[in-house]
Amino acid sequence: MVDVRPKPVTQREAVARGRVRLSEATLEAVLEGSSKKGDVLGVARIAGIQAAKRTADWIPLAHPLAIESVEIDLRPEPGEGSIEIEARVGISARTGVEMEALVAVSAAALTLYDMCKSLDRSIVIEEIRLVRKTGGKSGTYERP
Repeated sequence: MVDVRPKPVTQREAVARGRVRLSEATLEAVLEGSSKKGDVLGVARIAGIQAAKRTADWIPLAHPLAIESVEIDLRPEPGEGSIEIEARVGISARTGVEMEALVAVSAAALTLYDMCKSLDRSIVIEEIRLVRKTGGKSGTYERP
């Protein structure tokens, strides 16, 4: 692990996004709440929050952090056959929360897959990426 003790505590935030592509029929079932496993979007949101808080358990050299805020936004895109996932993670700390945001999106996407796989075997998880980060020595990064 990187020694972050000499770094100052600053307010940091990271935003990550990803997309889950699924059939229109499966997306319709998600939106109607007719999936056998229940509230797909609600469970995926909780999975993303939980994963952000436990990132150090997923990523071997990540620092265990006391996350101060996590927001997970799941935006169904009818006509596109997809659900856009956005995770926003915030903290006041000596290290950033980029991995926490990326893990949150990944867990939410995997949960969507798990809850819909009986309806659609062709689901694709794609485009998981960091879109913005603020705070720390390197300042703000924004994906062009």
